Amino acid sequence: MDAQNKQDWMTIRRDNTSSALERAYAEGLTGLTVASRKGKRITLKEGGTFTEFVSCSYLGLETHPSLIEAAHQALGTTGLHLSSSRSAMRPVYLPQLESLLSEIYNGCGISVFTSTSSVHLGVLPLLGSNSLKSYPIRKRVHWLMDKTAHASMQVLRGILQQFGEVSRVQSTDPESISSVLGICAERQETPILLIDGIGSMSGLVPIAQLCSRLEQAGGYVYVDDAHGISITGRHGAGYALAAVDNQLPRNMVIAGSLSKAFGGAGGFVVVSDPQDVPLIQTLANPLVFGHSIMVPMLAANVAAAKIHLSNEIDILQNHLWHNVRLFDSLTHNRLLNAGVQSPVRGAFFETEGDGLKACRILRANGILMFPVFYPIIAKGKAMLRFAFSAAHTENDIQQLADSLSEVAHAGLWKTHMAPA
Repeated sequence: MDAQNKQDWMTIRRDNTSSALERAYAEGLTGLTVASRKGKRITLKEGGTFTEFVSCSYLGLETHPSLIEAAHQALGTTGLHLSSSRSAMRPVYLPQLESLLSEIYNGCGISVFTSTSSVHLGVLPLLGSNSLKSYPIRKRVHWLMDKTAHASMQVLRGILQQFGEVSRVQSTDPESISSVLGICAERQETPILLIDGIGSMSGLVPIAQLCSRLEQAGGYVYVDDAHGISITGRHGAGYALAAVDNQLPRNMVIAGSLSKAFGGAGGFVVVSDPQDVPLIQTLANPLVFGHSIMVPMLAANVAAAKIHLSNEIDILQNHLWHNVRLFDSLTHNRLLNAGVQSPVRGAFFETEGDGLKACRILRANGILMFPVFYPIIAKGKAMLRFAFSAAHTENDIQQLADSLSEVAHAGLWKTHMAPA
């Protein structure tokens, strides 16, 4: 197929997407409208109270009294929003938050964005254009896009190609990485590997080994650790930093989230040298042309950061991993990620129809989860995604395990299969 007739990725996705998700919406199996909640129990607008395993707030900090009080106080002093880019006007909580995050990350350079996706959009062009002096580029970059990297990076492929070639690799396959690194060496290109730390649907990536491998090749590793932030590591610095002994290598950049286990809203970047931060804040498009995080959420982020710097973060992490281990034990390690230090588990089904039937059984038993179909997994398959939290009780975990046993007894779910 020639370039003129080649289909774009959105057309391919549209033409291969079935009606399974629409059916899930129509039946109230997903697309839920929440009227109220107490802990992990949510009441829907349409009626009914359920235990949810949907939220990515893995430590339950979004309902912590300190965060709620901080947000209330900010509303009283500053209102909802300073609708301005940070270069023109910024809430007092923004520099406070960046200072606290720098303490969590051992003095590294920090800049806060409105989302992790905005971090990618702002920082990757700076990396590719040789703008960050702590991450020098030899001749031209060559992006190594891991096949399991988050969609928020995958969708930037057209932008990244303005700075260098993009090759898709499998980060867990040494031969896949070596092949592209060999090309980079021949062309004198600087390789930049783009990966997730903890996948939203799958397991862990070997951060330390990849960082060492890219260092030998004169390249860099850019880690989207959105799902790894807060749940592990000293001060909740996350999976990526913990994997490298809590000391950021000179050839690593971390993109983190404040919207998941951290408990608040927004994203941030961690760079090895604080001297790169002023350039990020004056050149990154989302910071120059976008607004700051809403003031109450910034204040809540500050409160969350203080919790991360206290012993409370260790207690919350221990609660989370106790719940995860209990679930794995009750389900006999049958789900995706079983035994892995990830707060996400997945049950796979051979057909979308079986996945929808399983959703109905779980909902009837008072359980809500996230049903997943193509393009997140292989066409025609289904997966039920379960996100665990420190806020879940042991009764919640038992309720889910018993409900999955009912799904298995119905002949819908026989084994744990890896997604194609």
